[in-house]
Amino acid sequence: MLLGVNIDHVATLRNARGGVEPNIIKAAEISEQNGATSITTHLREDRRHIKDEDVRTLITTIKTKLNLEMAMADDIQKIALEIKPHSICLVPEKRQEITTEGGLDVAGQREKVKTFIKPLLDAGIIVSLFIDPTEEQVIASSKTGAQFIEMHTGTYSETYGTNKEEQEFQNLKSAAILAQKLGLKVNAGHGLNYKNVHRMHEIPDLYELNIGHSIISKAVFTGLADAVKEMANLIK
Repeated sequence: MLLGVNIDHVATLRNARGGVEPNIIKAAEISEQNGATSITTHLREDRRHIKDEDVRTLITTIKTKLNLEMAMADDIQKIALEIKPHSICLVPEKRQEITTEGGLDVAGQREKVKTFIKPLLDAGIIVSLFIDPTEEQVIASSKTGAQFIEMHTGTYSETYGTNKEEQEFQNLKSAAILAQKLGLKVNAGHGLNYKNVHRMHEIPDLYELNIGHSIISKAVFTGLADAVKEMANLIK
């Protein structure tokens, strides 16, 4: 498996005070040097952490790949088509949420998703859909033209260590197997940390894990280089 490091919360810390520290470009550089195979950022509609200029700078400075998380918003689509990241991941977005609360309802808006991602696909950008691990959402995703899904691992992470963990994990495993049968590649992310990430090895042919909050949280105490390196070693 590969490791995509989400650096959104480096920008959150920067924005709390204004100015340029901590520098997200430096955060991306350190992440790449210590095992990250891509850099993930979520350019939200409210721009609460990553800003437009951040993604424009990242695309010209990182050595690996930029994965741009985004909602189905025309202005964000325009930026994606301008900078042409290696990949985008389409996510749901609510103004008042603290973090992404669940997967995109592809089944309920399949044609809208298909129409929205077509220009991105035509531009050569790889498209992933962030979905809950259900059969309905996987099947709908396979009919949009997207090459990837990213399974929302938040519920698994929340139930880890409880009597509900196994069922949530089996939902992830079943969804991944079905997606692969339908020709999709599979990523996963949300809530994964140093204690629960090991079970991702039990899911066959997972491509990449996108992890941010737990890495940045650990980095407060150990430094970013060690935090990324430890996570990269756990998922190898």
